[in-house]
Amino acid sequence: MSIEVTERAVEEIRKAAGKRPSLPKGLRVGIRTGGCTGFSYLFEWSDAEALAEDKVLELGGGQVRVFIDPKSFLFLDGSTLDYASGMMARGFKWTNPNVKETCGCGESVRF
Repeated sequence: MSIEVTERAVEEIRKAAGKRPSLPKGLRVGIRTGGCTGFSYLFEWSDAEALAEDKVLELGGGQVRVFIDPKSFLFLDGSTLDYASGMMARGFKWTNPNVKETCGCGESVRF
């Protein structure tokens, strides 16, 4: 299986990276413990190269790199990362078939 990142999400990652004082080596995405239902999604810039064990997605003709640690990959495998913008919310959104429950605020998940 794999993780899909939509064109819209790739473009938003590229634009956000360009607003930083220095370009990051990549965007680290993953799962961390916490939140109402046990886990929340992680998004953070990485100014260091990916670790040897990371999955690395090269997107947008190599302009965007996404790093995923092996443990997080187990929870994200089969997912799609998109960027949504609407009247009520704007930001990155996971469509994750592994999720069993989400909290009311939409910030945390249970697997």
